[in-house]
Amino acid sequence: MKIAITAQGEELTSEIDLRFGRAKWLIVVDTETDDFQAHDNTVNVNAAQGAGIQTGGNVANLNVDAVVTGNVGPNAFRTLNAAGVKIFLAEKQTVAEAVDSFKAGKLKEVEQANVEGHWV
Repeated sequence: MKIAITAQGEELTSEIDLRFGRAKWLIVVDTETDDFQAHDNTVNVNAAQGAGIQTGGNVANLNVDAVVTGNVGPNAFRTLNAAGVKIFLAEKQTVAEAVDSFKAGKLKEVEQANVEGHWV
C-alpha cells in the first residue's frame, strides 16, 4: 500500500506536518517495501486560498491509497474523498513513527474534516 504523509522535511526522520494543505512536503511511502519519495509542496505553504484543495489534488495524483496528517479541513476532505484516498490522523511524531503507527493500525481513519476551513 502507498501512503502519503505530510511532513516538515524530506526525510523519514522529519516531523510530520500537522497541517494538510500547507505542509511543506508530501512523503510517499510504500508500506510493503519501506521505499519512499519526497514531493515538494511549498507552492501551497503561502497560498492565499485553496491550499487544501490543491494539496488534495497533488496527493490524488500521487496514486496513494491513504494520507496521514494531523488535521484536514472540509475542502481537502472532499477532494481526497472524491479521489478515494483514505485519511488518517496522527499526533506530532516523525514520518517513520507515523508509518509504524499506520502499519500497526494505531491511527484513526476519519470520515469527515476535523478542523474548519481556513477562511470560515
